Amino acid sequence: QVQLVESGGGLVQPGGSLRLSCAASGSIFRINAMAWYRQAPGNQRELVARITSGETTNYADSVKGRFTISRDNAKNTVYLQMNSLKPEDTAVYYCNTNLMDYHHRFIDSWGQGTQVTVSS
Repeated sequence: QVQLVESGGGLVQPGGSLRLSCAASGSIFRINAMAWYRQAPGNQRELVARITSGETTNYADSVKGRFTISRDNAKNTVYLQMNSLKPEDTAVYYCNTNLMDYHHRFIDSWGQGTQVTVSS
């Protein structure tokens, strides 16, 4: 079993910054890609940023230049640094990992979500 625990969400004013963290634990042999998604009310869940095991990154056009994804493999943790936040960034942010467990099974795992609200 694998658990993902997210932290770092909250309320911030436009132009402000937040840093999200997501720590994976459990039966983890190797983590492949790690990603952040978000879902605003009435919208579909969308990919925000993704980082591979080789640290190749890709971003949604709407966050390029403002958000940075990174990972600490020793801690099985992925981060999302969000700068210059806008009201349209308001959403529940979800962590996602694609990993192999000790039984060599590939597992796609999701965190519980953390609320980010950008408002004055």
